[in-house]
Amino acid sequence: MTTMTPPAPTRAPARVPLLRRLGTVLLAHPIVRTLGPFVPFLLIWWAVAATGSVNAAFFAGPGEVWQSFTELVRKGMMPSYLGDSLERLAYGVGFGLLIGLPLGFVVALSSWARRLTWPLLLFFQAIADIAWLPILIVWFGFSLTSVTFVIVYTVVFPLMLGIVAGVDQVPRELVNAARSLGAGRLRVFFEVIVPGSLPAVASGVRTGLGYGWRALIAAEIIVGTSGIGFMMFDARRAGEVSQVFLGMIVLGVLWYALDALILAPFERATVERWGLVRQMEAAR
Repeated sequence: MTTMTPPAPTRAPARVPLLRRLGTVLLAHPIVRTLGPFVPFLLIWWAVAATGSVNAAFFAGPGEVWQSFTELVRKGMMPSYLGDSLERLAYGVGFGLLIGLPLGFVVALSSWARRLTWPLLLFFQAIADIAWLPILIVWFGFSLTSVTFVIVYTVVFPLMLGIVAGVDQVPRELVNAARSLGAGRLRVFFEVIVPGSLPAVASGVRTGLGYGWRALIAAEIIVGTSGIGFMMFDARRAGEVSQVFLGMIVLGVLWYALDALILAPFERATVERWGLVRQMEAAR
């Protein structure tokens, strides 16, 4: 007579704690991932302002900053400041792209142009954009031209250097293969070199716009008669600390939105679409 051994008891699957599951679901939401890191910062900011450990003449809390924002919006000043800053940024970035893109490819593709201009590129890149403002004020006064020049100057050099680096990353095998199939110089440029260098070009555009945004605010603080930078400097003279804080927050929010909604997706899509050249080279 055979005895049957009872089956071994099966363990119940471990239950994930409710808080952990809730945290996982929340962190997966894009709004929580975007705004969540700012919550501790806002709490610390509110706590410092509420305790009064810092003199109110030198420190403004979230409530005072929000009141300043609503007041400036009600008076129509904030939309005017924003419009002026964005208009200057558009002018500067537009001219910077028109100058930097063709010059970058010329320097990248021509050996004699690179030998001739490379020392100049490194020299002028080392000169801060703010260093141009005194002589620009002498030449053009407190005008849009001075601000535009600073933005263009700031955008052009990172863009040109990015283009040169991108063209250098294109494998010579692809260029030689296209030429062996009968492609002319123009076709090789548009069908091999430009697509192969686009990821680096996209990174150069993103970097250049970041530098240009900071240069715009600095120029508005020094030579501007309107804009977010001017608003901050004018608020400092009037003792309105809350408007200075507001200006910094507006700058951060605007750049975060511009980078997250336009620049980062553009760079990511460019790398995904045209990044095959670098993958081919890395696989060799």
